[in-house]
Amino acid sequence: MKKTAIAMSLALFVMPALALAESDDTSGEITAIDKDKGSITLSDGKTYMTPSEFNFDGLKPGVKVVIYYSTTDGKRVIDDLQTE
Repeated sequence: MKKTAIAMSLALFVMPALALAESDDTSGEITAIDKDKGSITLSDGKTYMTPSEFNFDGLKPGVKVVIYYSTTDGKRVIDDLQTE
């Protein structure tokens, strides 16, 4: 019973945080890549953060991409990226 109560308490704490993450997508041309900071900037001037293990192969300024991202704590975090 105690384990169930703890699990339910955690679920009530975590679920609202998950609900705050918004999913969206955008497309544009890469204007800058910062591998050290883990970010990609598009032609619209917005910067998108990459996950910790992100493959930058084939990405460089001028490449057109579609980015699927979630907004968490005011940061746009890439969920998926496709080249056009």
